[in-house]
Amino acid sequence: MPQVIPVLKDEEDEQPVPTLWRGTLSEIVDALKNGDYGLKDIRDVEPLDAETEEAISRNIEGYGLTLVSLPAECWQSSVCRWLDGFWEVLVDLFTAEEGLSDLVLHSNVFEESGGFRFEVHLVYVP
Repeated sequence: MPQVIPVLKDEEDEQPVPTLWRGTLSEIVDALKNGDYGLKDIRDVEPLDAETEEAISRNIEGYGLTLVSLPAECWQSSVCRWLDGFWEVLVDLFTAEEGLSDLVLHSNVFEESGGFRFEVHLVYVP
């Protein structure tokens, strides 16, 4: 049985991305790899405004390689941190050409009654 990573509110240290969020984050990456930069149809994910959508599109296309679905190994290096009201999440992205890429998905996750809400901020090379 795989290890379940819990949701923690640790202000001191980065944590692995909780197991509970991984499906939604994978859906986000799948949408992006398919050119859906607005993220309008993913449950619990805020649709992006036109400016953010354009920036993500420009950064992914400018990177010049083919984004792929998140492999299991991405969770070994992706992290989150509690920041007094929400979690900041950085997910390492992969491409067909190079595997682990320099691109990251930066998003915030907010706890709400009955679940979580995801706000994507950007895909970029830090």
